[in-house]
Amino acid sequence: MLRPASVHEARARFEHGEIDATALRHVEDEAILHAISRQEQVGLHAVTDGEFRRAFWHFDFFGGLDGVEIVAEDSGMAFKGLAPKPHAVHITGKVGFPADHPMLEHFRFVRDHASVLAKQCIPAPTVMHFRLAPKSIDSDIYPDRDALFADLAQTWRDAIAAFYAEGCRYLQFDDTAWAYLCSETERQRARERGLDTEGLADAYSALLNEILRDRPADMTITTHVCRGNFRSTWIASGGYEPVARQLLGETGYDDFFLEYDTERAGGFEPLRFLPRGDQRVVLGLITSKSGALEDPEAVRARITEAAQFAPIEQLALSPQCGFASTEEGNVLTEAQQWAKLAEIVRIADEVWPRV
Repeated sequence: MLRPASVHEARARFEHGEIDATALRHVEDEAILHAISRQEQVGLHAVTDGEFRRAFWHFDFFGGLDGVEIVAEDSGMAFKGLAPKPHAVHITGKVGFPADHPMLEHFRFVRDHASVLAKQCIPAPTVMHFRLAPKSIDSDIYPDRDALFADLAQTWRDAIAAFYAEGCRYLQFDDTAWAYLCSETERQRARERGLDTEGLADAYSALLNEILRDRPADMTITTHVCRGNFRSTWIASGGYEPVARQLLGETGYDDFFLEYDTERAGGFEPLRFLPRGDQRVVLGLITSKSGALEDPEAVRARITEAAQFAPIEQLALSPQCGFASTEEGNVLTEAQQWAKLAEIVRIADEVWPRV
């Protein structure tokens, strides 16, 4: 979610040494309490902390892992017209999930203050792998992909267990890798970095299924496939067809949040790979990149169109992405953000009446 002015100011003062970590946390706590309350008011049944304690949706989590360092280096993220602060992942040791990972404490705060389900979002391991260049990995520790994937699987299994032990029953893996595999431009950039993309969708599905195989039965684990989200810009274009079989048909997530707010996402035909059952596709038809509200009739028409390829009871509605994947945020106001969330709830309640 968009960071309020109080958080922006406090983070700037902290970076300049004007306040300490305790003072910063107090400001973040107050802002998160307000965000939780607003989410509940608009009718959401699962709430987050808006990621107000993070600078990036992914680097903050990666930097808290054992064996991972975040360095000031261009990672090759090619947003259209803008560029975030240079950050990249280097693997310098055996990757693992520490018992004191900071985001466990972040989750506890939401758990203790929400009156509805507390949701936690973390990046998927595929995000880390897709952006890694060979020079960024200590080859003495990980001589090949299989060795790295084995530890990534264990790390994310340990993360699931740790969040579950803290009471988390809704965990989401945010993931850009699947969208990049739908883009020939991004696949070529990956090959130029030294990444072999041949068969990578199958390898990613296998990795994720290895992570999900031991998850608790009463824990929902979903994924959001992102095409890039920084200051209302984007990275990847291309429909889901190149990865739909592996992602929707073979990967054991409960729900798949897919971006469908522009023609860059292609048509709904790939939804035919969604197995009949309890898994759902959450249609990201409401853009988070601008403040103008969508026409509800047009949104309902697109849901009807999607239902030609997957049962409507296995569909749902959401924003296309977060409103602030980085602390800078997208180009819209907080009022517009809350109006969009309220509109999503209204439309969803009309299409899928709550019992």
